[in-house]
Amino acid sequence: MSAEIERARTVKAAHEKQLLAKANVVGVGVGLRRRRGEPTDEVCIVVSVRKKVRREQLSPVDRIPAELDGVPVDVEETGPLRAF
Repeated sequence: MSAEIERARTVKAAHEKQLLAKANVVGVGVGLRRRRGEPTDEVCIVVSVRKKVRREQLSPVDRIPAELDGVPVDVEETGPLRAF
């Protein structure tokens, strides 16, 4: 799995700036895909958003792809992030 993690980190680094520029995105990381709230064993790029919205409600430029360079992408709603 470490090779998968390194590959995901490399792809994340290549696309992080573009992902963070999309509306609603608050963070980008590498983690395990979640299905119905439960983690799987699939390594992916995790894109954190304030609020999940239907794909068709977003402008094409703000849509997050299902995969980047062959690495799956998972979108997770986190709400706004705040530092204390």
